[in-house]
Amino acid sequence: MTMDGRVDPQAIMAVMATAFAPTFGEAWSAAQVAGSLASGTAWADVARDAGGPVGFTLCRQIGPEAELLLIGVAPAARRTGTGRRLLQGAIEEARRRLVTTMFLEVRDGNTAALALYRSAEFAVIGRRRDYYRGSDGSRFDALTLRRQIGDQDRWA
Repeated sequence: MTMDGRVDPQAIMAVMATAFAPTFGEAWSAAQVAGSLASGTAWADVARDAGGPVGFTLCRQIGPEAELLLIGVAPAARRTGTGRRLLQGAIEEARRRLVTTMFLEVRDGNTAALALYRSAEFAVIGRRRDYYRGSDGSRFDALTLRRQIGDQDRWA
């Protein structure tokens, strides 16, 4: 697997199509992804294997803070370390950009994602009620997580 750092909206959307279950309403549209990338404050990374894109991150920065907007891994690439490497890459890029704090939202009950974020030293700091809307109209809470980023801090 390689991580190429190129901003490739089509690669992001190819992973998005399989990485997020419509039940939970977490996936973004191509227009949302393109809008974020065009903002001038966002960056993305794409993980690829021999078959093409298998994961991505999309982040944005406002001053000394950054937000992990999306991280997605194709089902076939899960449990291979792809998500961990992508998250570590996003944290390293944030550090390079002199970010001091990183935030994210995750659906309450997404145990795999929560385990990954906690292993990367993200801590729950809040809850957003009914943040996600599923394909059938049901609502799901999001947890807000935060991680401090410092020069000496090397999550591995």
